[in-house]
Amino acid sequence: MKQRFALVTGSSRGIGRAIALKFASKGCHVFLNCRHSLERLAGVREEILADGRGSCTMVPGDVGNPDDVRQIFCTVRTLCPALDILVNNAGVSHTGLLIDMSDEEWRTLLASNLSSVFYCSRAALKDMVSAKSGHIINISSMWGTCGASCEAAYSATKSGMNGLTKALAKEYAPSQIAVNAIACGVIDTEMNYHLSPDEKKALASDVPAGRFGTSEEVAELAWKLVCCPPYLTGQIIGIDGGYI
Repeated sequence: MKQRFALVTGSSRGIGRAIALKFASKGCHVFLNCRHSLERLAGVREEILADGRGSCTMVPGDVGNPDDVRQIFCTVRTLCPALDILVNNAGVSHTGLLIDMSDEEWRTLLASNLSSVFYCSRAALKDMVSAKSGHIINISSMWGTCGASCEAAYSATKSGMNGLTKALAKEYAPSQIAVNAIACGVIDTEMNYHLSPDEKKALASDVPAGRFGTSEEVAELAWKLVCCPPYLTGQIIGIDGGYI
């Protein structure tokens, strides 16, 4: 089988790390990306190389910056003519009242969570169209579907991601490129580490499944999407334990 090439943004930890490890275990060459946590990213690289089934290349950079994205894709193109898979996972959270949010916090959130998806998708699609194949998977949130109090700005960025997913799916279906989003529920990652044990317990009790999801469960779903035919496109697929 032809080796697949995948770029996973924000792959130094959490969901991105789990997806990178999953794809590498399936024989993909994974381009590993993060902005700051280079030691952690190197750790993910070592895990992949130790496994021996896949391979990887580190492409650090801020995917919310179009210049960094251009440099990342220059490196990608030295190893493959086109990505087979782009996973737009990089992002940050923000909790607080909208009226208390600063201009800079909004710009940072928008760049990290939505502009990054635009920049990376734009770069990847140019080559995918020529190849007449490709999968783009956007890691979204259930709050992009229904909104969350005290996370209005975060919800807005994820809703924007969902809209971009649906529009790109229609735009590139003629080129056999599938674009889908995974709308995550409460996943046990560092984004929730600020919660106290009692707060975590209360939040888990609101989930019909009675627990937080795991990064590995999201990674398994992402791989299943890669294995689906391109006729499955434009979908916002929830993995939230029945929360919504």
